[in-house]
Amino acid sequence: MTYLIFAAAALAEIAGCFAFWAWWRLEKSPLWLAPGLLSLAVFAWLLTLVEADAAGRAYAAYGGIYIAASLCWLWLAEGVRPDRWDFLGAAICLAGASVILLAPRGA
Repeated sequence: MTYLIFAAAALAEIAGCFAFWAWWRLEKSPLWLAPGLLSLAVFAWLLTLVEADAAGRAYAAYGGIYIAASLCWLWLAEGVRPDRWDFLGAAICLAGASVILLAPRGA
């Protein structure tokens, strides 16, 4: 379930940040900022749903998922296919996120 929450959070964060990108860099209407802010609030809320003993650990693990999701956005939303190095880097990040999430922790 944690991976699904992270994936939803990544989508919300990327969409929110892209709204700002569209407004500033693509010269879209300032109205793009309203859904962008809402999306970023949803992102923050979703991260609170993750079962973790510390916020920093949840954020660190989320980082790996975010990187992979960003490359999906690159491909699906922007039409730029990631190259083999992007895929390799994302795989390494996902492995690191899994180590952080799934490592046995002592009391």
